[in-house]
Amino acid sequence: MSMTSIGDLAQSFMLRQQHTDLKTRMNSLVQELASGRTSDVSRHLSGSYSYLSDVQRNLTLLEGYDAATGEAILFTDAMQTVLGQFQDSATDLGLASMSAANSKVVEVMYNVSDRAVQDMALMVNALNTEVAGRSLFSGVDSDKTALVSSTEMLDELRTLISGETTLAGIQAKLDTWFEGAGGGFETMAYQGSTTSLPPFRLGAGETVNLDLRADDDSIRLLLKHTAMAALAADKSLGFPRALQEELLMTGGQGLSFQQEGLVRIRADLGYAQARTEESATRIAAERTSYLMARTELLEVDQYEVATQLEDLQYQLEALYSVTVKLSRLSLTDFL
Repeated sequence: MSMTSIGDLAQSFMLRQQHTDLKTRMNSLVQELASGRTSDVSRHLSGSYSYLSDVQRNLTLLEGYDAATGEAILFTDAMQTVLGQFQDSATDLGLASMSAANSKVVEVMYNVSDRAVQDMALMVNALNTEVAGRSLFSGVDSDKTALVSSTEMLDELRTLISGETTLAGIQAKLDTWFEGAGGGFETMAYQGSTTSLPPFRLGAGETVNLDLRADDDSIRLLLKHTAMAALAADKSLGFPRALQEELLMTGGQGLSFQQEGLVRIRADLGYAQARTEESATRIAAERTSYLMARTELLEVDQYEVATQLEDLQYQLEALYSVTVKLSRLSLTDFL
C-alpha cells in the first residue's frame, strides 16, 4: 500500500495557515458578537445589494435634506426674532411720539426725537443681523450688509428736507426718498440684492421660500416714519414748534397704525417656520425608519455567532495541541 506524506516545512506552513484562518474567523465573529452586525456583508446578503443600496441612498438624501432644513429653521427663527424686535421698537416709539406731540412740551418733544434717533439705529442694526456669516435681509448677496447705518441715512435726509417749512413738503421728500423707484433708499441705503434667497429644499418636491429683504415696502414705510420722528426736533433743522408737533404726531401715527404689511410678513414667516419644523420632524422619523431597516438587513443572530465562536475555540485548541505534539516528535519516537 502506497503512503503519501508531506515534508516538515510544508507541514509547518499548513499548520500556520490553519492557525491564521481560524484566528481571522474568530476575530470576525468577535466583532459581530460585539456590534451585532455582520462583518461580511456580501456573504450575509448572498450578494444581493439592491435593497441595502436603496436604504443607503435614501439615508444620504435625508442627510442633505436635514442640513437644508436645519439651515431654514435657523434663518426663519432669526428673521422672526429680528422682525419682532423691529415691530416692538416701532410700536413703542409710535406711542411715545404721539404722546409727546400731544403734550406740546418742548423738552419732551426733544427727548422723544432723540430717542427716535437711537431707535432707528436699533432697527437698522436689527435688519443688518447676520447668521452663520450670512446677512438675513440682503437677498442672494448675503455677504453684504443689508443697509447703511442709520447715521448715514439721517445725514442724507437732513440735507434733503432742509429748507422745507411745511409738513406736506417734508412728507413728499421723505415719500420719494423711501418709497419712490430709484429713490435714495434704493440707490443709497439698501446694499443687498433685489433677488431673494433661493428656496430651501425640505424634501423631494418640497421647498420653503423666504422672499424677505430689507427693501420690503412695509419695512421702508416704518423706517420712513421713524426718520420723521427722529428729524422732527433736530436742532440743526430748526423747525418751529408747531411743525415739530405735526411731524411727531404724523410719524407716531404711521408707526402705530401702518403695521399691516409687517404683520403680514411675520404671519407668512410663521407659516414657513411651521413647515420647516414639520419637515424636520418628518425627516427625523424617516431617517430612524431607514436606520432600523439597515440594522435589520445587517444584523446577525448573536446566539448563532456565539455557538460558532465556541466551535472555533475548540478547533483552535485542538490545533494548538497537535502543533505541540508535532513539535516534540523526534526520530527515535518516529522509529
